[in-house]
Amino acid sequence: MGLVFGLLWLLTSFLQGAHSQGVYASPTVRIVHAGQACNVEEEQHSERVYIIREGETLELQCLVTGHPRPQVRWTKTAGGALDTQGKLSLKGGTLKIENISRHQGGRYYCKAENGLGFPAIRSIRVDVYYLDKPVITVHQSDDEAKEQFYFERTVFLRCAANSNPPVHYTWTRDREVLAQGSDSGVEIYKPFFTQGQTKILKLKNLRLQDYADYTCFASVKNSCGIRDRSTHFILNNRTAPPSVKILLDDPVVANPGETITLVCKVMGGHPFPTLRWLRLEDEELPRRAIVKDGTLTVPVISDDDGGTYTCVASNNVGNPAKKFITILVRGLRKGRFWITPDPYHNEDNIQIGREVKISCQVEATPSEELQFSWLKNGRPLKSSERMVITHTDPSISPGTTNLDIIDLKFTDFGTYTCVASLRNGGIPEISIDVNISSTTVPPELSVPKGQSQLIVLEGHTVDLQCLVSGKPKPIIMWSRVEESGQTAALPPMMPDGSAQMESYDGILRIYNVTRKMSGAYRCQTSQYNGFNVKPREALIHLVVQFTPTVKPVYTEFSDQSHDTSYHVKALNREGYGEYTCDITNEAGSGRCTFLLTGKAYRPEFYHDTYNALWQNRPQVYGFKLQWTQMEPNSVDRIVAYRLGIRQMDQTRWWEQEIPIGGPIQQGQLLTYNLTELIKPESYLVRLTPITRYGEGDASERTITYSAPVNPHLREFHCSFEEEALCSFSQDKSDEFDWIRQSGTKEGTTNTANTGPSSDHTGSSQDLKSFASLPSYYVSLLYISQSLVLIGWESFNPKEKLPVTDDMTLRRIKLHWKATLVLKWILLWTCQPPLFLHDVSAVNLRQFIGCAVREFTFLAKKPGCGGLLITTDACWGRCETWEKPVLESPFIESYQRVCTYNMTRMVSVKLPNCKPNIDPIYTYAVALRCACGFCLTSTTECITSV
Repeated sequence: MGLVFGLLWLLTSFLQGAHSQGVYASPTVRIVHAGQACNVEEEQHSERVYIIREGETLELQCLVTGHPRPQVRWTKTAGGALDTQGKLSLKGGTLKIENISRHQGGRYYCKAENGLGFPAIRSIRVDVYYLDKPVITVHQSDDEAKEQFYFERTVFLRCAANSNPPVHYTWTRDREVLAQGSDSGVEIYKPFFTQGQTKILKLKNLRLQDYADYTCFASVKNSCGIRDRSTHFILNNRTAPPSVKILLDDPVVANPGETITLVCKVMGGHPFPTLRWLRLEDEELPRRAIVKDGTLTVPVISDDDGGTYTCVASNNVGNPAKKFITILVRGLRKGRFWITPDPYHNEDNIQIGREVKISCQVEATPSEELQFSWLKNGRPLKSSERMVITHTDPSISPGTTNLDIIDLKFTDFGTYTCVASLRNGGIPEISIDVNISSTTVPPELSVPKGQSQLIVLEGHTVDLQCLVSGKPKPIIMWSRVEESGQTAALPPMMPDGSAQMESYDGILRIYNVTRKMSGAYRCQTSQYNGFNVKPREALIHLVVQFTPTVKPVYTEFSDQSHDTSYHVKALNREGYGEYTCDITNEAGSGRCTFLLTGKAYRPEFYHDTYNALWQNRPQVYGFKLQWTQMEPNSVDRIVAYRLGIRQMDQTRWWEQEIPIGGPIQQGQLLTYNLTELIKPESYLVRLTPITRYGEGDASERTITYSAPVNPHLREFHCSFEEEALCSFSQDKSDEFDWIRQSGTKEGTTNTANTGPSSDHTGSSQDLKSFASLPSYYVSLLYISQSLVLIGWESFNPKEKLPVTDDMTLRRIKLHWKATLVLKWILLWTCQPPLFLHDVSAVNLRQFIGCAVREFTFLAKKPGCGGLLITTDACWGRCETWEKPVLESPFIESYQRVCTYNMTRMVSVKLPNCKPNIDPIYTYAVALRCACGFCLTSTTECITSV
């Protein structure tokens, strides 16, 4: 008996889930692959090489251990980001790339870290195998393009294919394999610079027999199941490189909105060349462009469509032929002017008797069509001795025209207009007015009084203003200036990220000012639309003030002048909340916020449980849920956990409370077994710690069903004729057979395929006699819906020993002590507790468990009318067990029913109550239900089987 009780104590201690040693561990990483790999090789330094075919799906799984659960990150190069091109997904540590391309090959790293020790890193090199169709190109022995290949010429047939691994080539001529040395007029070699990706067939002094059908076979030796590929080329006396012609003169000039059609025609070449259109500098063709048979059509052309286009013809003979053509979209842009007082003297003002020069500039396409005209006070002005009009070279863009007024007189004052237009019309003109008078003076720049230094609070809007006088008023350019003593590789940028900002009214407005915008700002006059003189400039200093940054300091009270503290005595739930400390200086106020709570930290689920999932019946499975508690000593003692579970495709949660008997240690592993999970459903589990101050932070994890690891369970076969007895089998070493006898009908039912291969009891008559023995010879034990049948050695019933015979009872007692009691203790202590599930997910007639379910009843009271009430009540069937005892009545029963675990009371008012009759009716609403003893004092106990 000492052995039995010692074993019982050991198993009970294990089930409590209290482990003295912590389970916190630094991460470990292992990379495994899924799917069809061509090959997985081991290289030096423990790096693995994963070979996959292009277009297949790469799936790499990063298996990690460690607690808390490590965070997993995949990178393609050490520390770099993954290539996001293609269909790539990351889920649960699994990297999946569908339709992998050659560019996605390389070294992939899996990094796991959980804050303990050093991060764990493992890598695997992915080698993508592919083979493109080979291409044959033909070249002459010299660089000149010839119309035909003459006999005295040497011809090179070059075969090239992109591949991984390196490709192997084979040449045939009219189905005859060509090898080095097989023909004196043929030479086969590989150029050094191509690293084996090219093989050249050299036909020396071309002969008549060399005109043939040549085929190049490319092979990677069936690596990764990649088949050989081939291409062929017919060499004859008409073989010639391509030549093309564009049937339009260069350039093509068009007005905006017109449709342009470019025609490229093949002039020669055999085989017949293919044509394609390109833009220079790898620009894409316009989206509206249409390409068909060498014709490029661009409808509704715009300025952005202008540029150079290229027609390329290729037939793999010689070099591709190219022809270029330019499209010019007519237009005028960016008109501006400037005034230069007396260009031959250092003068800033216009003076009578001196020279003044007015310049006008416009960008035009095409530039040679640009033409200027001048007006004075609206009348045409022609060049003369005192009014000299000049133009720059029309081929130079932008075009500029100048009006020099010699010996300025009062009669020359007026408005001068520069008009720019294109020679063939169709485009609106650009007119620029410039006033020359006694009030035309150069600009002056200043800062308003008191605004040379501005102070603004961070986050506000500020206007920096420079006052500009003069006529005409020029554009103001704003930029930032480096502070004295500061050196930087790049000048400070403006708020919009540019080096300069334009302003036509002299105001620079900055929104949402940040502390980084503090510094000196320069306003400067531009020469455009003003005087062409030395720029005027001014500086404004911007000071951005910001509230102090206050960090919470969790220290005892001290005498430091800038620290303060507040003591919360006798913390309770009313003391929870947000505590705020305000601090103020001249710039404003700062705020420091403390969130004070007695809530426990979240649990940390343990993911490294060995064989966490098990199955003991075909339709259900169980899961061993394990976790540790984060910082258990930082808050009040955790007295229980609230366990919630929800089937993934449903919305209703089922909850129950797991009591904790004592203090939880740091790193202590806690265990709770979930049973009766329905296959193959997944569940969301939520675990919330509870202290005397209430619930803490919750953690969630998903439980997913997977096939059991046990090979016997994997090939499960039910050998009982009734499904309810499935998953039970008999040890073949037993020397007795099991039979089943119904209590409601006579006779016995043999349980096929469950006993030994031979009948040790003799005859069927013996079986019947054995079945008719008293019930304590064969005992049934129900534990958590598991049926255990315990038997012992058979004996001959023909001995006719009475049931009360001392020898028989002694024999039975010894057997019970030696076998049955020990087995019962082991099974009773090792079976996991029952967990409940959503009733709607199962057949209610077969549901075993205790659940909250809607229930409608008629509430009545003497002297009042009835009221139909719908509430939540406890409903279900609970497990029971029976165990044999050695004395009469030879069995002990334990009966539990579905009863209330937590309720709340609700009161309603009954209708039509008589006077002096209280109409209030109070009833209970079930919040949680559990299997337990039914208290007849408070509950109407109804049982059913």
